[in-house]
Amino acid sequence: VFPGVVLTRAIVLDLFIRYHGPAGLKAAGKAGVKRWARNHSRKDPGPLIDQVFTALSEQTVTVPGAEAVELVIPRVAAQIKELKHQRDIVAEEVEKLVDDFPLSTVLTSMPGVGVKTAAQILLAAGDMSAFPSPGHLAAYAGIAPVTRRSGTSIRGEFPARAGNKRLKNALFRSAWVASCHDPLSKAYYERKRAEGKRHNAAVMCLARRRLNVMYAMMKTGTLYEPRISAAA
Repeated sequence: VFPGVVLTRAIVLDLFIRYHGPAGLKAAGKAGVKRWARNHSRKDPGPLIDQVFTALSEQTVTVPGAEAVELVIPRVAAQIKELKHQRDIVAEEVEKLVDDFPLSTVLTSMPGVGVKTAAQILLAAGDMSAFPSPGHLAAYAGIAPVTRRSGTSIRGEFPARAGNKRLKNALFRSAWVASCHDPLSKAYYERKRAEGKRHNAAVMCLARRRLNVMYAMMKTGTLYEPRISAAA
């Protein structure tokens, strides 16, 4: 019922804080939990509560120590909720600092790069002076393709699994946004798709291409200027 990040959604954490776990939820009843959840969520929590109680109705095993665990669950949920709140505060403070950073204007002049994305890039790569070339920065971010070999044969190029996840996500996200709204980025993305690449692979190719431009902009301190074709 709570896969991945669903577990840390505000309404889910609040459910755990209030009802502790399976025993507490069962005792409150589906109607009571749904009524409470609707008063504490901006979105309709009905489908989620239905899934929770469907899962509870299918649960046939009682694990020893479950009652003790339900004493711990609300405390852990409250800690996660507080950590998320502190993270949001830090993010706001970082964004304010980014506004005062000289090169922030350079970054945000590029399509697909907003204040939050610029903050992530600056936190991970600074002014990029530590990287001798765009290739070094791409390798650090984990968006440079890795060539895999088997003995003396080359098996092909594959996406890197290592790298700075924060920087990689920021570059991927900005490229994806640009592919939707910037004509030049969209054309490049569609060309890669026409070559047979899947969505994520095409966006990653675009991110790598944009990184070359971003690196040059940061090195020279110049704002983004769209390339005008000869035909235009």
